[in-house]
Amino acid sequence: MQRQAKGQISSQISAIPNSWYPVYVVRGKDKTMMIDAGVSLLAPRYLAALGEVIGDPQRLDYLFLTHSHYDHVGAVSYLKRRIPGLKVGAHERLGELLRKASVLEMMNRLSGNHVELFKYNTTGEDLSLAAFEPEIRLQEGDEFDLGGLTCRVYETPGHTRDSLSFFIPELKALFPSEAGGVLQGKTGSLMQVEFLSSYEDYIASLTRLIALEPEMICLAHGWVLTEDDAENFLARSLAETFKYRELIESYLDAAGGDVEKATLDMAHAEYNVKGGIFQERVAYVTNLGAQVRHIAGLRKTAA
Repeated sequence: MQRQAKGQISSQISAIPNSWYPVYVVRGKDKTMMIDAGVSLLAPRYLAALGEVIGDPQRLDYLFLTHSHYDHVGAVSYLKRRIPGLKVGAHERLGELLRKASVLEMMNRLSGNHVELFKYNTTGEDLSLAAFEPEIRLQEGDEFDLGGLTCRVYETPGHTRDSLSFFIPELKALFPSEAGGVLQGKTGSLMQVEFLSSYEDYIASLTRLIALEPEMICLAHGWVLTEDDAENFLARSLAETFKYRELIESYLDAAGGDVEKATLDMAHAEYNVKGGIFQERVAYVTNLGAQVRHIAGLRKTAA
């Protein structure tokens, strides 16, 4: 089954506030955690929806981040100001990145491209992402007892070097963020492959996640998968990754190895002409450029 990542997903998991930039709230008997912090411009909506789900936002114990992209860490600063006891967990690399002024500037610039979201900031408050230091450095093998539910941490690099996935074994629920790709299109039928830092690591991470045999997959954007759709998703993502490399190589060949031309040609054909990709275009082209450069580098090394 495939459903939008919005509202109550199960008796212990909710997705707020919308399906394209969801954050997931996981409620154990003793502790509550939230996975990711979405886009900064949606910060007030995350806080309001959190209150609707758990009653009092101050009851949120953990905020765990899957990786260091602007649309996954955006509301951290805002939420930490309003929930003083909140403990943020992330890969150790994330805190280092956010201490760089250039990284923060880029993240806030990308957030600002979402002009359609400014309407949710009714008070005119500054919602910019600011540097923060995670209280918990998450790493492979960490486990957190929420009370009847356990959050297991897996390092799944490939999308980024600091990508993490979270697994709740009692529910067989997996939160892979973009380590498993993103489903695009109005019906979520198109697979967007998301390796950015390493093609090889991305494949290795997918292989590890397949071995978990999840029965529920809560994706970073758009959708939640259960039953056969959950069973088939990661294997399909792996197969699509191999095909995607071949597609990139075909554009590189047509461009005579020119990375910039291959990127622009591919963006025009895949984003402008085919359509169905809901990711903001500047972010899409930025990520695509990283992918094309990476594959071009692998080809050069292998030559």
